[in-house]
Amino acid sequence: MKRFTLLSVLLAGFAIGLQAQSNQYKVVFDITSKDSSDHKAVLRHAAGMADSYKGSDVEVVVYGGAITMVLKDKSIAASDVEKLATSNVKIKVCAVTMKRYNIDKSMLIPGVEVVPDAIVEIITKQGAGWGYIKEAH
Repeated sequence: MKRFTLLSVLLAGFAIGLQAQSNQYKVVFDITSKDSSDHKAVLRHAAGMADSYKGSDVEVVVYGGAITMVLKDKSIAASDVEKLATSNVKIKVCAVTMKRYNIDKSMLIPGVEVVPDAIVEIITKQGAGWGYIKEAH
């Protein structure tokens, strides 16, 4: 009887663990920092979220000083950005920021999408029930 009880508890715990890992989420990460360690962190967090919760919608919205994160010639994480942008993680950059910094779409890392306004993008996602994470230190 003790073996049956122990086995039941272990199987129940395993099933709960599997269920917790199979949840699907919608999360938008907000990055404005020009600090390259923040760039690496947001990419690591977005990749981890997408990998741990398959089928989830994960988006990184880039604006302000973080613009260098998505520029071919300036990003210290260009390969990570490109890898994520061509996976199930969307990397989106603000057109208003691009205009302010005189950035042309051809200067962006392949796979990065342009949205008209980063703040509106984030607000829209939140209104649709997405979780919100501000990435900074």
